[in-house]
Amino acid sequence: MDDTNELFDTKSVIEFYISCVLENLRLSTSSSHEAEPRVSTSSNGEEDLWGVWGRIVSNWETEWKRRNQYVRDLVRQGVPHHFRGIVWQLLAGVDTSPEKKLYASYIKAKSACEKVIRRDIARTYPEHDFFKEKDGLGQESLFNVMKAYSLHDREVGYCQGSGFIVGLLLMQMPEEEAFAVLVKIMQQHRMRDMFKPSMAELGLCMFQLENLVQELLPDLHVHFQSQSFNTSLYASSWFLTLFTTTLSLPLACRIMDVFLSEGIEIVFKVALALLTVGKNDLLSLDMESILKYIQKELPTKAEADQDAFMNLAYSIKVNPKKMKRLEKEYTVIKTKEQSDIAVLRCLRQENRLLKQRVELLEKESSGLAERLVRGQVDLAEGEEETFALAREVQALRRANVDAQQRLAVAQDEIRSLEMTIAENNSRQSSLEGTEGGGGAKGEELARCLQRELVRARLHAAEREAAERELTARIAELENENKSLRRQRVDNNVAHLQDELIAVKLREAEANLSLKDLRQRVTEISEAWQRHLQEHRQEAPAVPVQSNVVSDIMATPKKLLRAWEGRSADVQKLEEELMTTRIREVEALTELKELRLKVMELETQVQVSTNQLRRQDEEARQLRENLDAALQRERVLQTRQREFQHKYSDLESKAKYDSMQANIRNMEDAQRIAELETEVSEYKLKNEVMATEGELRNNMDDSDRVRELQEQVAELKAEVMRLEAWKSRALGHTEISRAVSFEDDLEEDEKLKLILRRESSTSLDLSAMSRKPT
Repeated sequence: MDDTNELFDTKSVIEFYISCVLENLRLSTSSSHEAEPRVSTSSNGEEDLWGVWGRIVSNWETEWKRRNQYVRDLVRQGVPHHFRGIVWQLLAGVDTSPEKKLYASYIKAKSACEKVIRRDIARTYPEHDFFKEKDGLGQESLFNVMKAYSLHDREVGYCQGSGFIVGLLLMQMPEEEAFAVLVKIMQQHRMRDMFKPSMAELGLCMFQLENLVQELLPDLHVHFQSQSFNTSLYASSWFLTLFTTTLSLPLACRIMDVFLSEGIEIVFKVALALLTVGKNDLLSLDMESILKYIQKELPTKAEADQDAFMNLAYSIKVNPKKMKRLEKEYTVIKTKEQSDIAVLRCLRQENRLLKQRVELLEKESSGLAERLVRGQVDLAEGEEETFALAREVQALRRANVDAQQRLAVAQDEIRSLEMTIAENNSRQSSLEGTEGGGGAKGEELARCLQRELVRARLHAAEREAAERELTARIAELENENKSLRRQRVDNNVAHLQDELIAVKLREAEANLSLKDLRQRVTEISEAWQRHLQEHRQEAPAVPVQSNVVSDIMATPKKLLRAWEGRSADVQKLEEELMTTRIREVEALTELKELRLKVMELETQVQVSTNQLRRQDEEARQLRENLDAALQRERVLQTRQREFQHKYSDLESKAKYDSMQANIRNMEDAQRIAELETEVSEYKLKNEVMATEGELRNNMDDSDRVRELQEQVAELKAEVMRLEAWKSRALGHTEISRAVSFEDDLEEDEKLKLILRRESSTSLDLSAMSRKPT
C-alpha cells in the first residue's frame, strides 16, 4: 500500500510538473508581451509603486503564477503599508481558508491557557498604542487570537513568543484574518514544530545557524566559542518572534514580507547579516558585553540603513542542500543522544536498584553486628553472674567445711561428756554398793544423768543429720556447678540463684548450731564457776543439805563430790582438770576462728586467681570474636566483589544491547536508503519512458531526436550506475552508508533536474514543430 501511494505521489508530481511546463509554454508569448511595458514603466517611472501593487493585488493569481519572481522581487523591496495586510493574506493563501469559519466557535469555547495568555498580554508590545491600554481593543484581539489557536492546535497550545507574531499580524489585519495567517505560518513555515513543548525545530535551527556562522564568519565563531557564548543565547528569540522583539516594527514588517514569500530561510539570512554588521565590535567584547551589544546596540546599527541591511541579507547565500545535510546530521546526533539517554536511564535505574540492594545488605550486616555485640554482652553478663555464683558456691563450701570442723569439735565435746557420764555411772554403781541408804538419791541422780545423755545424743544425732544434709547439698552444688560450666549461662541463672538462697539458709542453720554449741560451752563454764564459788564457801565436812537434789539437777559433779567426800587434793585436781578442758575448748574455738580467717584469705586468693583466669578467658574469647568478625568482613568483602562483578556484567550487557539496537537502527536506515534508491530508479525509468514517448511524437526533427536519444542513453547509463552503487553499498560501514547515501541523493536530484530540462526542451520542440502547421 505504501509503495502504491509513493507511485501515485510520484506520478502526480510528474504530471503537475508537465502541466506547469505546458502552461509556461502556452503563456510564454503573452508573458513576453507583458514584460516590455513592465520594463518601460520601471525605467521611465510612469507608474508608482502603489499603482504596481494595486494591479498585482487586483489580479493576484495571474500575477503570482506568471510573474512569480517579479512579485518576489517587489516583496523584497518592501510591501507598502496600506497593502501589507491584504498582501500577507494573499502570500499565506488564506482567502479560502476554512480556519476563518472555525474562529467564531473557538472564541466562544474555553481554553486551559486563558490565565497564562492574560498574564502575558500586558508584556506584548507594552509601548505600542494599539496594545497599551489594559483590556482595550488591542489586548482583547490578541487574547482572542491566542486563545483560538490554543484550541485549534492543542499540541502546541500557547507559547509566549507567538504573541509577538500575532500582535504584528493584528497591526495589519482583523482578528479572523490574523488567526488564519497564524495557522498558515505555523503549518507551512516550520513554526509549529518550533513552538511544540520539545522545541525540536528550534534546536535544529540553532544547529544550522551555528554551522553557517562557522562557515561564513569563522573568526566570530571562534571568538564566541572562546567566550562560551552559545548560539541559543542570542538567536532563539530571533526564530521564535521573527525579530519582532529585536528590531523595529518597520524592519520586522519587511522581514515578515519576505518570510511569507520565501520561508524561514530569510531568518537565517537576517541573523547572519546582523552578525556581519556587528562583527568588528563583537570580536573585541567579552560574554556579558556581547549579550548587551546584541540586545541594544546591534539593532540600532542595523536600522540605520534598512535598505542596505536588507540587501546585505539578500546577498547572503544559503545552500539548501547543505541545510538538508545539516538537518540529517542533527537528526543523527539527536537520535544518538536519545539512545544514549535511554541507555543512561536504564543504567541509572539499575544503579538505583543496586544501591537499594547494597543498603539492604548494609542494614542486614549492621543488624547482625548489633546482634553479635548484644550476644557478646549477654554472654559476658552471664559469665559474670556465673563467676559470682561460683565464688558464692566456693564461699559456701568453705563455710560448710568450717561447719563440719565445728561439728567435729562439738562431737568431741559430746564424747567427752559421755565419758564423764560413764564415769559418773561407774561411781554411782560403786556408791550404791557402799552406801545402801542413799538409794533414792542415787536413782534420782541416774535419771538426771540419763536425761543428760539423751539430750546429748539427740544433739549429736541432729548434728550428724545436718552434716549429712550439708554433705549431700555440697555434692549437689558441685554437680550443678559442673553442669553450669557445660551449659549456657543464661539458661540456669535463676536456678543457681535459688540454690544459692538454699545454701545460704543452710549456712545460717550451721551458724546457729555453732552458736548453740558456744552457748552450751559458756553455760558449762558458768556452772563450773558457780560450783567453785559454792565449794569455797562450804566446809569439807558439812553434811548434805536438803537442797542437794536441786544441786544434783544443776551440776552432777558437785553432787557426786558432796556424796563422795573426797579429799581436797582430789577435788582441786578435778577443778584444775575441768578448767583446763574449758580453756582447751576456748583455745579450739579461737583456733577455728583463725582457721576461718585463713580460709577467707585463701578464698580471696582463689577469687583473684579466678578473676585472672576469667580475664584470660575473656581475652581469648575477644580474640576469637575478633577473628570471627574479620572472617565475616572477608565474607562481606567477597560478596561485595561478587555484586560489583554482577554490576559490571549488567553494565556490559546493557552496552551490548545498546550496540545491538544501534546496529538494528542502522540496518533499518540502510534498508530505507535502498528503498529510496529503488524509488529513484523507478522515477528515472518513468522519465526515460516519458522521454522516449516524446521522441516518438517528435520524429520530424532528426537532429533533436539524436540528441534526445543520446540523453536517453546517458540516463540509462545513470540507471546502471545506480544499480551498481546499490550492489556496492551492501559492503560499506554505517558511516560510509550514510555519506554515500547523501551523495547519491544529490546525484538523484541532479538527474531529476536533467530530466526536467530534457522534458521541457522536448515540449519546446513539440511546440515549435506545431507552429508551422
